[in-house]
Amino acid sequence: MDNEPQGNIIVVDDQPANLKLMEDMLRQEGYAVRSFPRGRLALAAAAQQPPDLILLDINMPEMDGFEVCKRLKADKLLAAIPVIFLSALNETEDKVRGFRAGSVDFITKPFQFEEVHARVQTHLQLQRARQAERDLLENTLKGAVKALVELVHMTGPALSARSESIRSMVVHLASKMGVDEPWQYELAAMLCLIGCVALPAESFNRAYSGEAVAAEDEQMFHAHPEIGNRLLSNIRLENVAEMIRRQRLTSGEPISTDEAELGARMLRVAVELDRRVLRGIGFKTALGQLRTSPEGFPADILNALEEYSPPRATFELKRLKVHELQASMMVENDVLTQDGNFIVVQKGTALNFTIIERLRNFAKTRGVRQPIPVRVICHGGAL
Repeated sequence: MDNEPQGNIIVVDDQPANLKLMEDMLRQEGYAVRSFPRGRLALAAAAQQPPDLILLDINMPEMDGFEVCKRLKADKLLAAIPVIFLSALNETEDKVRGFRAGSVDFITKPFQFEEVHARVQTHLQLQRARQAERDLLENTLKGAVKALVELVHMTGPALSARSESIRSMVVHLASKMGVDEPWQYELAAMLCLIGCVALPAESFNRAYSGEAVAAEDEQMFHAHPEIGNRLLSNIRLENVAEMIRRQRLTSGEPISTDEAELGARMLRVAVELDRRVLRGIGFKTALGQLRTSPEGFPADILNALEEYSPPRATFELKRLKVHELQASMMVENDVLTQDGNFIVVQKGTALNFTIIERLRNFAKTRGVRQPIPVRVICHGGAL
């Protein structure tokens, strides 16, 4: 561990003497250094292996430091890298221009290495602190999302199956349409029906398939996008939450570049197709029905689904003890307590860690009828 470099730094300067001096001094302090005489070379190297920090000269041929910095900040993969300008320019206007280009600091030539070292250390420490905060937020967010997804699975097999069917279509759409950050669209698809957890399973099944339901249940079903939006807005998923809230868009206007609107339109099409397929309509037939529907479903999204086929999976039926169960298996029949008076897990439920833990706890306390018939995926689409 003692041989680990203190940081990975790129130095860019068109003067060989300055470049060598800076490289030698930084390496003496334990930094891994890559040096380049031209901005375009540094950009290519950063793209291949992003550094922790860049020391960048301003006055260079071909491409000056301001332009190099702007290109770095325009790249989503490189934008977070701190840039410190090295320059003989000392006018306030030049410094302001540097900060506007995206730099975090400015060191005037001729420089004292003590100053350079101090500033490098400071910005590396700040960068690590920001990264630690991002990691903490990301892990917290992942935990919250995982809990919500498991809530959907535990609510009932029908809700879980519909969410997976919608997810499959939206993943295809996101890939076909080349969207940025496709994970947002996939997550919105996985959770687009989470507002339905308040509905009794029978009411959800009837409402989703288009059967007649009580007025109260119908009102609850139509309110599910708003409920889902409120749930997700509280855990820093505003964009995903907005996709879910707006999934009942009915406008036939061209798709805007707004991510939330595009995501909402994807969800609307995927949900409507899934509802029709659930009623026994073939996917291609359902797609054709949406094309001629007066509701005006977006042609761009329908076209992107032309080559889509709903995933198919082959299952092997097994009878297993509770301790043998694994995530992704599907329960073939209702799992009952030993006395047969209580359904622990409903037929058709896809198992996950939480549900398996529930079964284990019931097995210890009230007993569970075993072995449990489950379907195990052999090959094909994911559940």
